[in-house]
Amino acid sequence: MNQPFNELTFISEIVTEFPKASDLFKSYRIDFCCGGKRPLIEAVKEKNLSIEEVLSKLNSLYQETKLSNETVIDYKNASSGDLIDHIVNKHHRFLNEELPLLSPYVTKVMRVHGETQPHLVRLHKLFFDLKTELEQHTWKEETVDFKLILDYEQNPTDATYNKLSKIVEELENEHSSAGDILKELREITNDYTPPMGACGTYRLVYQRLEALEADTFQHIHLENNILFKRAIANV
Repeated sequence: MNQPFNELTFISEIVTEFPKASDLFKSYRIDFCCGGKRPLIEAVKEKNLSIEEVLSKLNSLYQETKLSNETVIDYKNASSGDLIDHIVNKHHRFLNEELPLLSPYVTKVMRVHGETQPHLVRLHKLFFDLKTELEQHTWKEETVDFKLILDYEQNPTDATYNKLSKIVEELENEHSSAGDILKELREITNDYTPPMGACGTYRLVYQRLEALEADTFQHIHLENNILFKRAIANV
C-alpha cells in the first residue's frame, strides 16, 4: 500500500494535505502550526516518540479517511478569498464569541480555588494575556492585513510585496507568542486534567480552554502554512 507521508515530510505539508492529521498530532503534542515548518522526524525525536508508530497511525488514518469519502475543505486549492472568508467566519468568529464568554469563568475559578491551587492565578493571567493578543491580532487581520493580501494578488508590486513580507513576519511572530501561551496553559493544567473532586465550573474551564487550543492551532496552521506561504511566494 502506498504510504503518502514519510519521516522527511514537513509537518505543515502533512496537515495541509490531510487536515485531520492535526487531531493525531495534537494527541502526541506535536506542534503543527508555529512549529510545522520542519520534517516530522525532528518533532518525533524531540518528543522521544517512535517514528514507526507515528507514521503507521498517520498513514492508516489517511487511508481510512480517504476510503470513508469524508467531505473536507480543500484548503490547499481554495482561493485566498475563500480561505480568508473561512478563517474569519469560522476561527475569528469562534474567538469573538468564546473569549468574552469564557472570561468570567476563568476569573471565578481563580477567585474560588486560587488560594489552594496557585497555578490558577497564573492560568488567569495567561488567559487574559492571550485574549488581548488574539482580539487585537484578529481585528488587525480583518481591517488591514487580509485586504493587503488580496490587493497584492490583484496588483503585485515590489512596494506592496515588501510591505506584505513585513506584515507576514509580524503576524507569524504574534502566532508564536499565542502558541507559547497555549503550550504553557497545557503544561500548568497537566494536559487539562482537573483535580479529583473539581467542581463543574473548574471542569468547564479546562474543557473550553482545550477546545480553544485546538481551534487556535488549526487557525494558525491555515494562516502560517497556507495563506501566508502563498501570499509571499515570489512567483
